[in-house]
Amino acid sequence: MDGKQKNADRFTGFADIYENARPMVPQYPINVICSYLGKKPDTVVDLGCGTGLSSRAWKNTAGNIIGIEPSIDMINIARCKQSENMKFIQAFSDKTTLPDNCADVVVCSQSFHWMEPKATLKEVNRILKGNGVFAAVDCDWPPVTLRQAEKAYMTLYSKVKEIEKSSKFIKDTFVHYSKDKHLKNINDSGYFTYTREILFANTEKCTAERFINIILSQGSLQTILKNSPELIEADTEQFKTYINNLFGKQEFDIDFCYRMRIGIK
Repeated sequence: MDGKQKNADRFTGFADIYENARPMVPQYPINVICSYLGKKPDTVVDLGCGTGLSSRAWKNTAGNIIGIEPSIDMINIARCKQSENMKFIQAFSDKTTLPDNCADVVVCSQSFHWMEPKATLKEVNRILKGNGVFAAVDCDWPPVTLRQAEKAYMTLYSKVKEIEKSSKFIKDTFVHYSKDKHLKNINDSGYFTYTREILFANTEKCTAERFINIILSQGSLQTILKNSPELIEADTEQFKTYINNLFGKQEFDIDFCYRMRIGIK
């Protein structure tokens, strides 16, 4: 099985958790992209759109939104959001099936690290109009909240990373491309006349249940739970109990911190 299909299969079985836990794309990066473009876009292509959360963020800004997603579980939820100006296509980022020069904006929201960068950027260049904007938008994990909750999150996440390194079977279920190289890959492609990185944050409401589901929406943890649950179940249950005891039934603010890498054609 090639890397593209492995990465698509990684997101099978928890699309409902993903849909209800992950953050919406905030208005700020949309405003920045439109400013660089010099207008509201006629067409936005959302590569690796998942359940369509990132696509829906453009609904009142773009004339047309096209979500591209290879995971059947994810796109089935996304298609429930289809409307007159928003549709979803099951395809990979390097073979979108879209015509040349069709998009004003191409975005990857928390997804570019699952795509082979050279082939993906070649496809982005093909479908992006002259002066169009490409943007890879990523969250830093965990979101900002009580330090005790962040520490518990990172303790569980570190255990997940240890298992990924030590278990050849788990390691062979995905291909990951470093987020730290996103801007370099965009620069090195030679397709863009201007590039930069922008940092920002956005506040959302949260509960203990949502905070737990944020880490349960991570493909890394889900892969272990699906294939070798005995390696992580006890740690996951301990995390759930701790977070529920820490926050109880209260609603509280969390800040999602973002890094956006921009390329203007």
